[in-house]
Amino acid sequence: MLLDVAVSPDDHFVLTADRDEKIRVSWAAAPHSIEAFCLGHTEFVSRIFVVPGHPELLLSSSGDSTLRLWEYRSGRQLHCCDLASLLEPVDPQGHKGLAASRITFWGQESCLALLCDCVPVVFVFHLHASRQELVFRQQLTFSHRVWDIAFEDTQGLWVLQDCRDTPLVLWKPVGSQWQPVPESVVSQRLSSHLRGNWAMLEGSVGAEDGFRSLYKATFDNMASYLKKKEERLQQRLERQQRQRSPPSDLPGQAKRAREALSC
Repeated sequence: MLLDVAVSPDDHFVLTADRDEKIRVSWAAAPHSIEAFCLGHTEFVSRIFVVPGHPELLLSSSGDSTLRLWEYRSGRQLHCCDLASLLEPVDPQGHKGLAASRITFWGQESCLALLCDCVPVVFVFHLHASRQELVFRQQLTFSHRVWDIAFEDTQGLWVLQDCRDTPLVLWKPVGSQWQPVPESVVSQRLSSHLRGNWAMLEGSVGAEDGFRSLYKATFDNMASYLKKKEERLQQRLERQQRQRSPPSDLPGQAKRAREALSC
């Protein structure tokens, strides 16, 4: 099952992510010709993202709760972040993993934001391209489900959330921390437009996440197997005991029955 597609900035390669844990790098002119596989994820790959300004680098997120950085043409993994270890206590809502529904990048600050579909948080990273690694900066926590995120070069990070009163929030870096900023005339106008179309918005982006059914199904049949095995052994012992027991006194029983009838 194909879950995401990206194209290299030079249009030479098509990159695909699928449910079978792999990322395939194919030549655009001949898609049957595979340049490399990016292997390492242990669950479905939900999102892939070629980093703007760094055409050789690829970001990927998966149901295994990792964010990975690749040199995709060679298939070499450069860095791996375990999102579960970064998650501060929040209501997980029974999620199995942290798969990203959106990856966005701010070239001005070499900043990366990651939105997972099951928790109301946004992870912020710094991309250190020269060292080929991701540095975790901050977890932005929200009171409502986050529907989408996007960077604007001159502003910061826009967050669209499931809250009719304040559907749109702008976050900016203040010193070393990201903080929400008061509503401006622009954000007020945008929020007013969103509230006017709230029913349509809820119907289109307010649906349940689509990743829940993609996780591997695991079955523990051992307990059921052992129980049935024990029942079979017990039944076999009972049959053996019945076979070993002496035959009943059938003639004596018949004589006593005739005497009772004659009386």
